Amino acid sequence: MTSAEYRRLALILGALTAVGPLAIDMYLPALPTIAREFGADAASVQISLAAYFAGIAIGQAFYGPLSDGVGRKPALYFGLIVFIVASIGCAWAESVRALVAFRFLQALGGCAPVVIPRAVVRDYFDQLGSIRMLSMLMLVFGLGPILAPLIGGQLLVNFGWRSVFWLLAGYAILWLIVVTVFLPESLPIDRRRPQPIGTVLGVYARLLRDRTYIGYVLSGALIFAGLLAYISGSPFVFIELFHVPPERYGIFFGINGIGIMAASQLNRWLSTRVEARRIVGIMLTVALSASLVLLFDAYTGLGGFAGILVPLFFFIMSHGFVLPNTTALAMAPHGQVAGSASALLGTVQFVLGSLTGSLVGAFANGTAVPLAAVIASCGLAAFLTHHATGIRSARHRQQAQ
Repeated sequence: MTSAEYRRLALILGALTAVGPLAIDMYLPALPTIAREFGADAASVQISLAAYFAGIAIGQAFYGPLSDGVGRKPALYFGLIVFIVASIGCAWAESVRALVAFRFLQALGGCAPVVIPRAVVRDYFDQLGSIRMLSMLMLVFGLGPILAPLIGGQLLVNFGWRSVFWLLAGYAILWLIVVTVFLPESLPIDRRRPQPIGTVLGVYARLLRDRTYIGYVLSGALIFAGLLAYISGSPFVFIELFHVPPERYGIFFGINGIGIMAASQLNRWLSTRVEARRIVGIMLTVALSASLVLLFDAYTGLGGFAGILVPLFFFIMSHGFVLPNTTALAMAPHGQVAGSASALLGTVQFVLGSLTGSLVGAFANGTAVPLAAVIASCGLAAFLTHHATGIRSARHRQQAQ
């Protein structure tokens, strides 16, 4: 693969990976406005976000085996078309119930460009190459949290919240065309494995029994769940509690996106110098420490808004290190079922994310404590899971010797 082909692949896969997050981040500034327009409370509108997380978790289990059987591009076409149709439905929604339903359908389409790029990376690269490419994807992916809330805030102020979903539909149409013309199929016909449902479930069962795989998946997924808890709770904490104007919400949100981008590129440089598992261990310690400071500041009120923003930055920044490495470490031994391995990884991420997002809404009490408590729980669980996985790996090495 030439350097030009490498950069083109990174750009396309990164932009595709951003489809799902854009559908989350771009309408965050509009959540309080949507609640007022429909005469609903904050928790009811947050269900539309939880519905998206649930849909993207469920759908990934479908797209992984589908892409292993029919190829990466056909599965991607189907998902993008569903996403486009559902985005238009969201723009036309006349009630919270309709918005929740279309958001769920939107997620079922939007999870295809989440699952399939990881499988494409595994088709082309080994573990080290995957870490470097996934870090490149995080660079493009990181633009989402920077630009999406800013764009969403401006659309909200100038054109209303429905315009967000029209723009999402247009973005998906653009990349559907780009995929059709410029993205090569990475899974040759002779490597495709159409499988009945029983075989697919058997593959998932084997992956779930693989303690090393599931350990890396859970370590990354728990940190990712903390990120989704932040996404779910931050609009109301920032806008309602600390009175940040909706059009400025994206500035604070975007700072964390810059942190992810910078971390992912530093991780790309470190990947050839430091063992991936060590990087994960160090950054999970940073994430745990930041989340505990966040909880303390939220409970005591120490530092005010800055006391929330600073530890959040370090927790969110850690994703640029943790996610590329845990993803590559989990998927490296499973090239023959890369689609299924990617799908299960994503399903676990968004199941946990849906749960944490729902918990933030369920325990909302007019303070930042529920958000901070959920994030701190995710940081602690990720740290302990990674530590336990390390102990098991060491024991296995000793037994092998």
